[in-house]
Amino acid sequence: MEDRARALFSFGIIADVQFADIDDGTNYRKTRRRFYRNSVALLRDAVRHWEETRVNCVIQLGDAIDGHNKSRDASEQALDTVMAEFEKSSVDVHHVWGNHEFYNFSRETLMASPLNSAGKAGAGSDRAESDLIADDIYAYEFSPAPRFRFVLLDAYDASVIGRDASSEKHQQAMKLLQKHNSNADLNTPPVCGLEQRFVKFNGGFSAEQLQWLDRVLTLADQRQERVTLFSHLPVHPDATDPICLAWNYDELLSILRAHKSVAIFISGHDHDGGFCTDASGVHHITLEGVIETHPDTNAFATVYVYEDQMLLKGNGRTADRVLKYP
Repeated sequence: MEDRARALFSFGIIADVQFADIDDGTNYRKTRRRFYRNSVALLRDAVRHWEETRVNCVIQLGDAIDGHNKSRDASEQALDTVMAEFEKSSVDVHHVWGNHEFYNFSRETLMASPLNSAGKAGAGSDRAESDLIADDIYAYEFSPAPRFRFVLLDAYDASVIGRDASSEKHQQAMKLLQKHNSNADLNTPPVCGLEQRFVKFNGGFSAEQLQWLDRVLTLADQRQERVTLFSHLPVHPDATDPICLAWNYDELLSILRAHKSVAIFISGHDHDGGFCTDASGVHHITLEGVIETHPDTNAFATVYVYEDQMLLKGNGRTADRVLKYP
């Protein structure tokens, strides 16, 4: 691999910590082991590694704590435990929101919580130029270094778990979900192909968020920036199991393909991880989930950014990758 000392900057990524102070359990289908209590120990190791390698920032890709905390009235305590580890980082940690955030907290509560990291965009944000997004959509962008831009997306902007039941967005999401999924339990997927994505634990991007993203990417094109996007939900069928795809992944892909600035798309949610490079040369990375990672290994990565490529250095279950720009 290329000399890391020559990198322009570096950043850490981690997904699906899903901490809960409970004994090991299984996934929804009872086919996979989950290490609820140990996940925070793996996070601690990741943060320690990033401090030693002196990354410029960290991106947490969603599902910081597990939904089991809600029924135990332990949501706040679990979040405090996880945030205490992230606070050991000397650099900014940017948080994406996943389905488990919404199992534990309302959108209003999340907006006022430490998981709202939009304020860390600071002077590197062009929100004024790309038009402010609505206050109830958790998406923002910033420049971590000259000629590079990061965009964090709200994959539960259009969903039934990420919206209050009385809201128009919730009602629209429920109609869409029931149109494609006739099961009594809406977390049970439809049987065929990509339709499996229409489950309650997924969501999508509203028209307003997609329009905002288009404006952000247009500005990045004009400035000849390289853009990396982050979302809890994957948006490319070849980078994930269909059951983990965003509902309107095709609409988002259409926008990405219209902009030459887009280089990388990084997501979580599918604990097995995944990877593909699409026809336009954009790399789609789905990061392995910490929650299903055995205590004797780990699942996180450090990404080193160069003029012509990014080098992803994986740890444990996460493989190394060379990511040439399109």
